[in-house]
Amino acid sequence: MRSSASVAADPRRWLRAALLLLCLAVADVARAEGIAVTSASLRAGEEAYELDASFEIQFSGTLLEALARGLPLYFITDIELTRGRWYWLDEVVARQEIQYRLSYNALTRQYRLATGALYQNFDTLEEAAGVLSNIRGRPVADKAALKRGEEYTAGVRLRLDTSQLPTPFQVSALTSRDWSLSSGWLRWKVAP
Repeated sequence: MRSSASVAADPRRWLRAALLLLCLAVADVARAEGIAVTSASLRAGEEAYELDASFEIQFSGTLLEALARGLPLYFITDIELTRGRWYWLDEVVARQEIQYRLSYNALTRQYRLATGALYQNFDTLEEAAGVLSNIRGRPVADKAALKRGEEYTAGVRLRLDTSQLPTPFQVSALTSRDWSLSSGWLRWKVAP
């Protein structure tokens, strides 16, 4: 049996502990870049069920550099509302995609966030990302589309759309983690 003094003096044990701490630190850095869903809920509005969702976005250095050099980044918020069926695939009650275009203008030193024909300018990337990462009161489905007593599954995610990038960047996106930015699906049960 080894004494506690010999365990503390064992250099291999200290090396293993140091390597473990280094691996945990690298894993935290890797997790720091990406998108995370911080909250999501579906509530009944006056005419429709409305989505409220918040995301936390951490841009990688590669994305920040590409944005600063004038490359627009396209983000898509995917929203799904399904009803489970035991005999077949789930029924899709509602499905939406909201596309955002985030760009930087070096002449005005402003960031622009656009969806459809609407756009808004921001002085900092944090302000633009704050608007991009918050959805409030987005109509998802009419009230008549959901039946009382049924259980539905709502899902939401935010992702970088690499198919909108120029072709050389699409090739890089296939092989590099710097270009794969997605929150993954957050799903929860809804009962009207």
